[in-house]
Amino acid sequence: MILTATHGIEGHQVTRYHGIVSAEVILGANVFRDLFAGIRDFVGGRSGAYEKPLRRAREMAMEELEAEARDKGANAVIGIDIDYEVIGDSGSMLMVSVSGTAVTVS
Repeated sequence: MILTATHGIEGHQVTRYHGIVSAEVILGANVFRDLFAGIRDFVGGRSGAYEKPLRRAREMAMEELEAEARDKGANAVIGIDIDYEVIGDSGSMLMVSVSGTAVTVS
């Protein structure tokens, strides 16, 4: 499965469009409590306590996106967009959403 943010794949031609695919992953409040507890992990302006759960959420969303595309008969997803949104009454949850166009390429 080829996954790309571009609208085409060099050396490949889109032969069929299968439609839009999307996936969402929500990190709950307990993740943020753990993240704030790890605020002391800041080194050089980066925090591993923040990056690891966000990276895993993005990976999970991409895995779901790929599975949906595969279920539609696609062998690639083009034009992938990744968004992060804070949701919930007190902004205590983070949603990672990904979407793109499932296609068959040759």
